[in-house]
Amino acid sequence: MDILIVSLASLMAGLVDAIVGGGGLILLPALFAVFPQAAPATLFGSNKSASIWGTAFASYQYSRKVQLRTSSLWPAAIAGLLGSLAGAWTVTQIDPGFLRKLLPILLALLLLYTLARKDLGRVHAPRWRADHEARLAAGIGLVIGFYDGFFGPGTGSFLVFAFVRLLGYDFLNASAAAKLVNTATNFSALVLFALKGHVWWHLALAMALANVVGSLIGTRLALKHGAGFVRVAFMVVVLALVAKTGYDAFIR
Repeated sequence: MDILIVSLASLMAGLVDAIVGGGGLILLPALFAVFPQAAPATLFGSNKSASIWGTAFASYQYSRKVQLRTSSLWPAAIAGLLGSLAGAWTVTQIDPGFLRKLLPILLALLLLYTLARKDLGRVHAPRWRADHEARLAAGIGLVIGFYDGFFGPGTGSFLVFAFVRLLGYDFLNASAAAKLVNTATNFSALVLFALKGHVWWHLALAMALANVVGSLIGTRLALKHGAGFVRVAFMVVVLALVAKTGYDAFIR
């Protein structure tokens, strides 16, 4: 029954993650509810063991239908991987608790900006030449990858917003690009958790399969309905993140 519950949560997480990121809002609370006595690091590692497969599968599905600018995205993915490793090391030296109250404020500002700019991310119009875009994308990957390794919540949303606002992508292309970078940051985090023994492999396979199924559904919805649909999903997920992180920071 425990495996069934977390697998269903993983399926829903994969669906949401494939569209716009934020699947951790579903799977992590489910893991903590089903296994309240487990070490948090083990639940975080087990979450990564599932989400990496869904994210990688979504990245592959998008690459078949969306013309990804790989000359920019591979530098971003490599920088994201290195940034995530640096962030994971830094969290062993510094307590990230100071970000708990800052995060919901940043997410709320991001949401308000997206609501105010009704044209934001509706048209795919990259604004930089290839070499400059590659450098900017690498910078995005490095900074947000570091954040993912150091703290984590909202990484997918920050990536999507950065690709839309800084590079001129529409929400569909930004979501597709974010999946490639997020796969790299998830990989580095999973390696670290696995090396420290913080992955329940007996759960990983079932959750990974369910996450991939959810990812298939999510990518098909996004590709069918386009940038406008992804934009709405983005705002819903960010609103949920504001509520969750705000509750954790100021109420609980």
